Amino acid sequence: MSSPQGFVERLAELARAEAPFVSVTMVEAIGSTPQDTGSKLLVTTEGLSSGTVGGGKVEHKAIQHAQAMLADSSGQAPVHELVEWNLQRDVGMTCGGVVKLFFETYNHSDWQVVIFGAGHVAGAVANCLGQINCHTRCIDSRSEWLDKIADRQRLTKVHADDLPAQVASLPNDAFVLSITMGHGTDRPVLAEIFRQGRKFPYLGVIGSRAKRGVLVRELIADGIPRERAEAFHCPIGLPLGSNEPGEIAISVVAELIQERDKWRGGV
Repeated sequence: MSSPQGFVERLAELARAEAPFVSVTMVEAIGSTPQDTGSKLLVTTEGLSSGTVGGGKVEHKAIQHAQAMLADSSGQAPVHELVEWNLQRDVGMTCGGVVKLFFETYNHSDWQVVIFGAGHVAGAVANCLGQINCHTRCIDSRSEWLDKIADRQRLTKVHADDLPAQVASLPNDAFVLSITMGHGTDRPVLAEIFRQGRKFPYLGVIGSRAKRGVLVRELIADGIPRERAEAFHCPIGLPLGSNEPGEIAISVVAELIQERDKWRGGV
């Protein structure tokens, strides 16, 4: 069955707008069903956007299921899901058939990485993340350094003089890196994160073990409880490669992927 008229165009519009949506495809229809295999629909947070999988109760249930996927803001919602519904038992229809529907989410619960800093290493990390399915936010007070990072879709560059003030706007499921100009600008970001009681899946600061020790002591002196003051990664990155920014970036992104998979329950 071909896609309904306007379906592909509407999908492209939603994708370009980076609007969260779910594509639903009837991958199998057995027995008496209201639509054929291959029928499709698009669902946004507002409801049906395009297409159909048969109307009535089965379509209503499919829309509700898709919206429930979009409503999950935990960052751990399934990206793809295959469901099988008996139309009598599961949907409450008089039809005696069975349908299998494949749900695919787009622009939702994407992996988000926030980088404080836009220098050589931070820029290399941002560029490395650009090769994978990830939305990156890069924050720095130096517009000239932000400008050096190549523009791309799914990269947001934020020019801000007050870096700690940006902490309040960070999503709870973000992986956060502080790769700023140095110790003096990393510590205020960390301190603000801990003062606000923010707990991210990953929080890392570039530097050595010696730098970590100094940061922990200063954070405790600022009134941060030791348990919280020690809750960050430093050094960051896997133990491989040289100190060249590109190789550091690869080691950092590799560690982020490793930690992301653990967080999502894949390991």
